[in-house]
Amino acid sequence: MLSYVLRRFLYAVFVLFGVATVVFFIARLTGDPVAIMLPPDASAQQVEALRHSFGLDKPLVEQYGIYLLHLVQLNFGESLRYSEPVARLIAERLPATMQLAGASLLFSLIIAIPAGIVAAMKRGTAVEGGVLSFVLLGQSMPVFWVGILLILVFSVHLKWFPTGGIGGWRHLALPAIALGLHLMALVTRLLRSSMLEALGSDYIRTARAKGLYPRTVVAKHALRNSLLPVVTVVGLEIGALLGGSVVTETIFAWPGVGQLLIQAIYNRDFPLVQGAIILLAGVFVLVNLLVDLCYMIVDPRIQYK
Repeated sequence: MLSYVLRRFLYAVFVLFGVATVVFFIARLTGDPVAIMLPPDASAQQVEALRHSFGLDKPLVEQYGIYLLHLVQLNFGESLRYSEPVARLIAERLPATMQLAGASLLFSLIIAIPAGIVAAMKRGTAVEGGVLSFVLLGQSMPVFWVGILLILVFSVHLKWFPTGGIGGWRHLALPAIALGLHLMALVTRLLRSSMLEALGSDYIRTARAKGLYPRTVVAKHALRNSLLPVVTVVGLEIGALLGGSVVTETIFAWPGVGQLLIQAIYNRDFPLVQGAIILLAGVFVLVNLLVDLCYMIVDPRIQYK
């Protein structure tokens, strides 16, 4: 078990090194940030002075070496636009992003697990058809379109929720639904398929033959053995929720890391872009490791060596 965790940790370090390298060079392809920070009539001396203060006048290889050295020290540098440490800027926005992702995940699972069970138990009925139709609709609509539609209906016309910003649950409801709708549809479909396979298994027929209550058969036997693929997908989709928050936070003016990343890209703020993407990649890798470890809880037959 310990050796497995150690190997996964080394893999995670290698993945993050690759992400850091790719984002470093891609960020430099977007152009010179000095060009949008100074007025058009700035002199060549002013341009060179500002580039020198940011270290952008050094050779690219040297910049890359300095960047890796700082990264090993967990130093993400200072933002070119805000003149503040990148780590501080991200730490200020991270709670809002985690709140949005957590609410989206909670919304998805609260709807998806009962819907998947009902669709499996009501196979061949109109109930299953209605659930599958809703699932298909949820997976077909892109996040940005759902967000705009929710704002038009529930904020502009009905005036039930604010159009954006952060605050109480009313500010959180619409962005959480927009971000979590795709995951909800995916988990519902997957759980239904897993439940149908489990309900047709020999051990389920044996449990029924022993006279167990149908609710016990479903909850204790069929559902537990159907959760393994669901745990896998949910773990992978947590990273997708964080990535999708970039679009959702922009639409709903949610002040999280995603909105900060978009602003940093517009401003060509290299250190801030690099720090935000490395953070999102790190969370994605960590969640995958935790999902692997959760397998043993869901299915004790799985052992890691």
